[in-house]
Amino acid sequence: MHELIGDITLSILFAWVLGLLAHFSRQPLILAYLIAGFFIGPFGTGWVKSQESISVISELGLIFMLFMIGLEIDLKKIVRAGKVILFAAGGQLLGGCLLGILFFVGIGLSMGGGGKFDALYLCVACALSSTVIIVKVLYEKRELDTLPGRVTLGVLVLQDIFAILFLAVQPSLDNLQVGVIVLSIVRVGVLVATALVLSRYVLPRLFHQIARRPELILLGALAWCFLIGEVAERLHLSREMGSLVAGVSLSTFPYALDVTAKVTTLRDFFITLFFVALGMTIPVPSLSVIGLALLIAAFTVVSRLVTTFTPLYLMKQGLRASLLPAINLAQISEFSLVVIQTGVAAGHISTATSSAASFAFVVLAVLSTFVMTRSGEIIRFLIGPLKRIGIHDLDQAQPAEGGEGGGHGETRRIVILGFFRAASALLSQIERDNEALLEQISVIDFNPLVFRTLKDRGLHVIYGDISNVDTLVHAGIGKAEIIILSVPDSLLVGANNEKLVRHVRSLNPTAKIVATADLLVDVSDLYAAGADYVTVTRISDARELFSVIEAADAGLLEEKRTEMDAQLAERREVLP
Repeated sequence: MHELIGDITLSILFAWVLGLLAHFSRQPLILAYLIAGFFIGPFGTGWVKSQESISVISELGLIFMLFMIGLEIDLKKIVRAGKVILFAAGGQLLGGCLLGILFFVGIGLSMGGGGKFDALYLCVACALSSTVIIVKVLYEKRELDTLPGRVTLGVLVLQDIFAILFLAVQPSLDNLQVGVIVLSIVRVGVLVATALVLSRYVLPRLFHQIARRPELILLGALAWCFLIGEVAERLHLSREMGSLVAGVSLSTFPYALDVTAKVTTLRDFFITLFFVALGMTIPVPSLSVIGLALLIAAFTVVSRLVTTFTPLYLMKQGLRASLLPAINLAQISEFSLVVIQTGVAAGHISTATSSAASFAFVVLAVLSTFVMTRSGEIIRFLIGPLKRIGIHDLDQAQPAEGGEGGGHGETRRIVILGFFRAASALLSQIERDNEALLEQISVIDFNPLVFRTLKDRGLHVIYGDISNVDTLVHAGIGKAEIIILSVPDSLLVGANNEKLVRHVRSLNPTAKIVATADLLVDVSDLYAAGADYVTVTRISDARELFSVIEAADAGLLEEKRTEMDAQLAERREVLP
């Protein structure tokens, strides 16, 4: 016992020290935890030698990690997922696994011979992408709510479902028959049904009674996690599978947000221990292990680009919206390491293959973080060569209008550069108050959903990147009379309002330019750049909120709400 406590102390101490270094060097924390584990483990300094300690730490961390992954799976979002996300995820997963089996068997890895399934585990591991890395980078870039961001997150959720299905049949790989697979699926069905029924009809009443006792909420969530884990063990599944199902069942639970908030700190502690323990199992790599790791990393990147870009492009999402999710997803998931570790524990995969997968995870974690932060520049660099080899973008598919403007016609009198919610609301307002004005408006944007919807409504829309000066030149921006920049800096990709105003003013000295400011200090800079008027959205929001306070004080809040409901019912916005 004392040895275990000492080993945990070393694990947390070194994870924290190396975590600080990773934070200041802007590297993934998981990478720091793996290095910490390697350093103090039997293949490093040897300060932690007890395999029993490593096993206990790893299993606890794995249970909590899968429980939290389950809590974050939103079943409602999966049900509502559009066909774009479903086809993209299906193409990526099925295509990735098929290519993976062909590739890894082709380089000599086992696919069942002698009870080893190295090729199978690697193809599944390479099909999954890192939720931790992707969400962190997209959040920092404020791209979670963009079309490529939503597609990326939708694919991640469906990857988690795929991993759950694999974990369901994983214990039966040694005797993989139709009957065995069906029995495994039935067992999972019984486990899921039991968990969902209890979480739907029993747990809410219990948690309602203890809602004012935070410590009991936390203890109840943990008891639920371990209970379902034990039920899974008795059904000949695994505790890890049970903890995942326990988390998924609570994700539909009325107190799910409260439970998640309370378990998060504990989760972070045990996830840290899991990755440190995983680092302890990584031996000093031989040249063959390093070579296999580089092959795994290269295959992951290439296969992700092929299997993600292709279905999105075939669904006419355009080059940008097809390439960005492929770049975002081009790494190996922390869930992949979970899958690999279950394979090691079951004796299905060799230690060398497991080590190579861990090294590939590290390599891709560093590279993908770097690439994702510069994805906009990379996309702009790739689009030109792709067009030259005959891969058309949406702008090349537009019918000629007057034979000018590069096949899409020149802009009209009023131009909206970039299209997000403010522009969507503006068009709806114009449609309501002065519909004839719509014929004088052009929109330039690279969102394929916006492009198709506006075209279907008969509006003039040009597909293009407004941060690219060539797009503005070819669109004929120099002949516009009023140019509106309604997208705030926080959502612009590859530019900001000040830079756009300068570009537009250089191309059109006489147009009236309306720009948008995020911050009050930006207003004077935008006027200096050449804007004629600058909108500050927070001022109009404040005016509306003040009118709500006045209505509440006058006892007229219900009437104001009725008025707002009537306005919302009349609106037909492109971006709801």
